[in-house]
Amino acid sequence: MPELRAVTATVAALALAAPVLAGCGDTGKATSGEGAGTLSVFAAASLTEPFTALARTFESTHPGVKVRFNFAGSSTLARQITQGAPVDVFAAASPATMRPVVDAGRVPGGRTAVFARNRLVIAVPKDGPARVRSLGDLAGPGLKVVLCARQVPCGAAAVKSLDAAGVRVRPVSQEQDVKAVLTKVRMGEADAGLVYRSDAGSAAAQVRGIEFPEAAKAINDYPIAALSEAPQPRLAADFVRLVQSGQGRAALTQAGFEAP
Repeated sequence: MPELRAVTATVAALALAAPVLAGCGDTGKATSGEGAGTLSVFAAASLTEPFTALARTFESTHPGVKVRFNFAGSSTLARQITQGAPVDVFAAASPATMRPVVDAGRVPGGRTAVFARNRLVIAVPKDGPARVRSLGDLAGPGLKVVLCARQVPCGAAAVKSLDAAGVRVRPVSQEQDVKAVLTKVRMGEADAGLVYRSDAGSAAAQVRGIEFPEAAKAINDYPIAALSEAPQPRLAADFVRLVQSGQGRAALTQAGFEAP
């Protein structure tokens, strides 16, 4: 299988890109009379790099505003929201993990917007032995494979991909978000893991991302919504607009995501 082409969207690169992005169009500037405050954004762990960059752009156009993130597995975030956490914006890694939040009445009108897509690759240590070249190799004897837990979007996608390939894998651990899987591969605690293309790109100095055709069977759509009872409703709407804008698409594409 061909190796994933290097994606250079590291946090540093995106941070450098943020000022450029800020000049590319409407950034949803704060309206007259809107006070400073903190915007609370719950977002899938795989969005860490592009959303961190976009937050810098957002804060530059909303003086005095601070964006506070909670990056974690989407199912964990959804549970916190349905239990009453005061949140302004939720960006999930799948419609399935957004659904409980919609069903709980936390999304006005139930309206969400898909702003990006992502697919899995096989992550292996960059300097490790070439023991994995395809999805089928993950079933090899003695290979330490790490996956996301199946209730997490990256885990659900892994199950779909492995089922499509007819491959049975016994992971040595199942993690609650994709960054935890990536960390175990980076640290040499696993021989391979299934992570999103964007995550493999963010760690390109330490891991190789290997594409596989079955990933096309399990592409994840990422929905976003400004939540009802948001402490900062105007800022929440502005942030969602930024993510959906040309600036947002540029940051996400640079990070390895696909357009919806």
